[in-house]
Amino acid sequence: MNKKQDLPWDNPRFRTWIAVARAEKAIVRALSKSLEPLGLKIAQLDMLMNLYRHPGQSQHDLARRLLVGRSNITMLLPQMETQGLVRREGDASDKRVLRLWLTPEGEARLMQALAVYTELIDRVMAQSTPAQCEAMGEQMRRISEALAES
Repeated sequence: MNKKQDLPWDNPRFRTWIAVARAEKAIVRALSKSLEPLGLKIAQLDMLMNLYRHPGQSQHDLARRLLVGRSNITMLLPQMETQGLVRREGDASDKRVLRLWLTPEGEARLMQALAVYTELIDRVMAQSTPAQCEAMGEQMRRISEALAES
């Protein structure tokens, strides 16, 4: 880049992109800290939420929903089973497939985590009107779709 070219931070799109990236990091940091007392990490919360909404899904299906590799799920499952949050059961029609279910403790911990998560969302999003929240959400969805296509 020579001195006659515009520097990226002079571009409003660049500044906005940096603001979005910093906001995401701040959200992750705040959520991680809020989940610590519950003994959960964000990846575990994602798994619990998905298993609550789609009980009995396979490890493969869960990994696809979470946009992670199956190895990520495989690494988290033993710890979550030890904590008594999830259980694995063989599929009756295909012995190679393991189905995942929340335990009662997993559902209870999820409900606690959702209360923490909702409080964080409400606190952060209270700075915006409902219309601004909708517009922001729509813009983030378009960004996600644009990046997913590339």
